[in-house]
Amino acid sequence: MASNSNASAATVSNNRQFALLPKIVNGGIAGIIGVSCVFPLDLVKTRLQNQQIGANGEKMYNSMLDCFKKTYRAEGYFGMYRGSAVNILLITPEKAIKLAANDFFRHHLTTSNGTLPITRQMLAGGLAGLCQIIITTPMELLKIQMQDAGRVAAQAKQSGKVVPKVSATSIALELIRAKGISGLYKGTGATMLRDVSFSIVYFPLFATLNALGPRREDGSNEAVFWCSFLSGCAAGSMAALFVNPFDVIKTRLQALKKAEGEMQFNGVIDCVGKTMKHEGIKAFFKGGLCRMIVIAPLFGIAQMVYFLGVAEALLGMKSNKS
Repeated sequence: MASNSNASAATVSNNRQFALLPKIVNGGIAGIIGVSCVFPLDLVKTRLQNQQIGANGEKMYNSMLDCFKKTYRAEGYFGMYRGSAVNILLITPEKAIKLAANDFFRHHLTTSNGTLPITRQMLAGGLAGLCQIIITTPMELLKIQMQDAGRVAAQAKQSGKVVPKVSATSIALELIRAKGISGLYKGTGATMLRDVSFSIVYFPLFATLNALGPRREDGSNEAVFWCSFLSGCAAGSMAALFVNPFDVIKTRLQALKKAEGEMQFNGVIDCVGKTMKHEGIKAFFKGGLCRMIVIAPLFGIAQMVYFLGVAEALLGMKSNKS
């Protein structure tokens, strides 16, 4: 994401040194700011993806705007931030792993003549995505339960039932008691499909787009601010749409509580088969617009935080971006 090597063109020096600490701090700051700004849209995305169409075509939410309005009306402003605490808590280590891993793999995959071919850029991104699922899977699992709780409760209320309120802590403890630490890794396969695919698309695409813009200084590998910002937004939104089917599968597999009458899934293949049979291919792009709107500013913000050298300023370090 917001790393020096990603912000450069495909040519990278083998001798270039990476300052790891500011990358971690910048990634954490960008993640916290980004989550705080776009979390309500992420919540809407989760509820749209988990929503299953009834036998007579009935559904709770008709669109992104309808979901937003109904959620706000039923749960208020703070209801739009259900599960945000988990995301904010774990976003820093997730971004740290992603940034450090991508820089590490790009550095070591650079050829002896100092170039980084597109296939190696894709490999570096994919390996970074694979590393991040250590943190991403439990974070997403807990976040989804909190985000979808309002939808499940609303449907239960319509049936005259009451669903007790839950917290991320109680869900985590219950899973650990029942299944051990592995309980927090439900949906790992689908998470891996999404994150690896996303990183394979995003990192090379961002580097390519960013390389097309004007440089900050003559001979510099760093693009001007607006180019990096727009490149991050464009690459992030395009990669998000590309992997949306995997995100739908992951979201459905990780939803531990279903509304009455909704299907249960036993793995990725079962989820794909049942979703295709009962809802058609369009179901795999549910929440796609939301996801694009969420991801674009997240990556744009990440590039902005790095460009401004927030971590370097906080740590009293000299920026080496030029």
